Amino acid sequence: MLTLNRPDRRNALTPEMLRDLQREITSTDQRAILLRGEGKVFCSGFDLSLCHQSADGSVMRSLLQGLSDCIAAMRDLPIPVVIAAHGGAIAGACALLGGCDVAVTDAAAQLGYPVVRFGISPAVSAPFLKNALTFGHARERLLDSGLISGVEAKRIGLASECCSTPEEVFPRALAIAEMLASKPPRAMAATRRWLNELETLDQRVTREDALGVSLSRTGTAEESTRLASLFAKP
Repeated sequence: MLTLNRPDRRNALTPEMLRDLQREITSTDQRAILLRGEGKVFCSGFDLSLCHQSADGSVMRSLLQGLSDCIAAMRDLPIPVVIAAHGGAIAGACALLGGCDVAVTDAAAQLGYPVVRFGISPAVSAPFLKNALTFGHARERLLDSGLISGVEAKRIGLASECCSTPEEVFPRALAIAEMLASKPPRAMAATRRWLNELETLDQRVTREDALGVSLSRTGTAEESTRLASLFAKP
């Protein structure tokens, strides 16, 4: 079990957190991974206050690279990955759902990619998102900066299960992770490899291509202006 443990900041992701997460994902010797967040919300996405302080876009580039690496690491594992996304999974946190096998959320949770409004491209998520959703739904979510409920996330395939309350999410996700961990490991590893091959059969755009699109929008005047407006005092 891996826990995002920065509840005072709604588990907002920093470059260091993503590097630690990737290291823990790739070094595990367990039969399954359960990723959760401490506090009231799974994760609110990138810590944009750090990006606001980095006018050259270097922090944003580090966050985007770390996010892409974490999702790829989850996909490359021979073991299943479950995410307990209670309360909310926003922007980069929502992108993490693209790396897991099962995502559990709750009805009132808020999920989505509201990053275009800040001059940031969510393209880094596209190769993983389009494998979970229909292309139409994936396109809509990447272009629409609004958030959707856990109920809607379940309907379109962004979440695998939707519990009635946030308190139910972790126990349900844990039960699923334990069930998957009980399966024969060699059969599980072979199945995951096969599924990954199926996903890449018609994938002309690689994750590196998608990451490049997002990286190209960092350090721009548009991004700086939008982030500045976010932190401007009333």
